[in-house]
Amino acid sequence: MTSHIQATAFNDQSSGKMPDYGMAATRSDVLSQVLTLIRLRGELVYSARLRAPWSITFPKGAAHFYFVESGTLWVKTLGAEPIAVNQGDMLLLPHGTGHLICDNPATPSEEIGSLIGEHFDREKSVLDYGGEGVPIHVVGGLFHFEGGSLAAIMAALPLVVHIPSEQGKTPDWLHALTHFLVKESHEVEPGSSLMISRLIDLLVIRTLRTWAASQAHPSSWIGALGDERIGRALNAIHAAPYHPWTVEGLAGLAAMSRSIFSERFTARVGEAPLHYVKRLKLTLAADMLASGGLRVTQAAERIGYGSDAAFSRAFKAQFGYAPSEASQRQDGSWGDR
Repeated sequence: MTSHIQATAFNDQSSGKMPDYGMAATRSDVLSQVLTLIRLRGELVYSARLRAPWSITFPKGAAHFYFVESGTLWVKTLGAEPIAVNQGDMLLLPHGTGHLICDNPATPSEEIGSLIGEHFDREKSVLDYGGEGVPIHVVGGLFHFEGGSLAAIMAALPLVVHIPSEQGKTPDWLHALTHFLVKESHEVEPGSSLMISRLIDLLVIRTLRTWAASQAHPSSWIGALGDERIGRALNAIHAAPYHPWTVEGLAGLAAMSRSIFSERFTARVGEAPLHYVKRLKLTLAADMLASGGLRVTQAAERIGYGSDAAFSRAFKAQFGYAPSEASQRQDGSWGDR
C-alpha cells in the first residue's frame, strides 16, 4: 500500500531534496494512517435493554464498544477493578480480551453464547435480557483490528478507553453516530452492512481521537499527538516515512535541542525517535509485501536498505519471519518492541 504522500516522499528521498515538511505535516494524519495499516473493520451493532439483575460475560475475540443511553453498567476486564459506565459515557475495549458487563459486580454471570438464541433478536439486532428490575439501555458493537498481533498500536492503548459524558450530556458527534448506527441496524436496507461497518469505523476513530486529546501525560504515539512539538515530528515522519531522518532533523522541526527532543519523544511515544522511524518503515514494507505489490528487493530499496540481506535481517528481527513469507502471513502489525 503506497499512498500519494508516501510516494511523493520517496521521490523526494531519491532526488536528495528535502521535502516541505511544514506542508506535509499539515496534510498528514498519523492516526488515520496507522488505522489504515491495521485495517479497522466494524462488524456488528445492537441495542440492549438490560433489566436488573443481569450479568454477561464475553469471550476473547472481537473488540467491543458500549455507549450507555440510560442508566449505569459495570464493566470488568481480567485483572482490573470494575468500572462504572454512566449515562452518556462511551467505552472501548480495543484489545479483544474477555470481559464482563453487569448491573452489579456481585451478580452471577451468564455467557453471551447461551443467551443469543432466546434473548437476541437477530432481525432487529436487539438484546433484551435480565430480571424484573429497572432497565438500562445500551448501544453495543463489535469490531476488529485486522492484520495480526498489532503489538505496537495495542500496546499504545489501555485495556479500557473510557470517554465520560459532560455531566450526563452526550457530545454531538457521539449522539449522531450512535443514532445512525441504531437506525441502520433496526431498519435493514440494501447497503446497511457496509453503512454499519463504516459508521463503527468513524465511531472508533473519533473515540480514540477524543481519548488521545484528553491525555495530560501521554506515554504512547497516540497520546503524543496532543503534544504540539512531538506531534509535529510524528506528522512529518508519517508524511515522509522514507526520508533518511536524523534526530537532529526531527529536533529542528520540533524547535527543540537534540537531547531534549530525544528525551521528550521517548517519554511521550515510548521509544526512541529513530527506532520509531525504523519500525514504521518496516511496517510499511510488510504491508506492501503482504499485498503482493512489491518483491523483496523492491521493498528493501523503497524503505532505504542498501541490500536485501540487511533488509531481511531487520525485517525478521522485527516481525519474527522472513520478508518472503509476508504474503502468506498477511500480517500488518508493527511487531514486538
